[in-house]
Amino acid sequence: MKQEPFQSPTAIMGLPKLERQLFERRSMKNFILTALTWFAAALAAVPLCSVIYMLLIKGGARINWETLTALPPAGFEMGGGFGNAILGTLVMVLIAGLISIPIGILAAVYLSILDPQSRTASTARFLAKTLTGFPSILAGVFVYAVLVINFGYSAIAGGLALAVLMLPTVVLAAEEAMKQVPQRIKDAAYGMGCTRTQVILKVVLPTGLSGILTGVMLAVAGAAGESAPLLFTALFSNYYLSELAEPTASLSILIYNFSAMPFENQIELAWAASLVLVLIVLIFNILARLLGKSRI
Repeated sequence: MKQEPFQSPTAIMGLPKLERQLFERRSMKNFILTALTWFAAALAAVPLCSVIYMLLIKGGARINWETLTALPPAGFEMGGGFGNAILGTLVMVLIAGLISIPIGILAAVYLSILDPQSRTASTARFLAKTLTGFPSILAGVFVYAVLVINFGYSAIAGGLALAVLMLPTVVLAAEEAMKQVPQRIKDAAYGMGCTRTQVILKVVLPTGLSGILTGVMLAVAGAAGESAPLLFTALFSNYYLSELAEPTASLSILIYNFSAMPFENQIELAWAASLVLVLIVLIFNILARLLGKSRI
């Protein structure tokens, strides 16, 4: 039995020769561009995957309950952990959130609803965008000059420095989330006799909540990994935090200190602390991603 010669899909479709050539050329271009896109995406993921793999290999073996709860060891001591640094990091991020989130949301309400076209709003928006690229160490120097010189190193000073870094991200993300609320929803609320305050509290904020939370999670993730501002504000402590007005340990500073020590135990703890810090940042980024999917 004689076998039929192979025919391309375009030939089977009965397209004219010129149209077939154009179709096949476009298909080839689409295939090449798709392959390049996947290659670029895979290439972009290589650094992150490499870092996580290295941290799992070098630091994963030291992750246990003692490491997560014990105090940092002295020079020649074995064992130990960085429980105080985990607590200090979470406390300072919480302080930063308590300062930056309310201020950021109120500023976003002004920028998006109350007076979005004013010169004051334009200036505030420009400053917020400028601060997103603000060197983090300068935030630490600012808080050091304003607070630390007079009152000393403390968790409060560290939280304030992180709040300076979080604020522009919260402001811009919250403003964008509020702008995404459909105007017809706000008009319907006004038509039902709601005041502007009621529209903001009962309509705009609940509707844009997922976008606001996305910005908050991204700001928290960025603040949790900062080290430079904490060097000037919270310094470090080998003990658990007992009050907010005293020097406080943090994961980023512990990693910085231990990685420079000539002791194998401290270097292993630095790797383990790096893994914990990366996991904390990843968790907040994943939460931001999940919350972003539910935006209107």
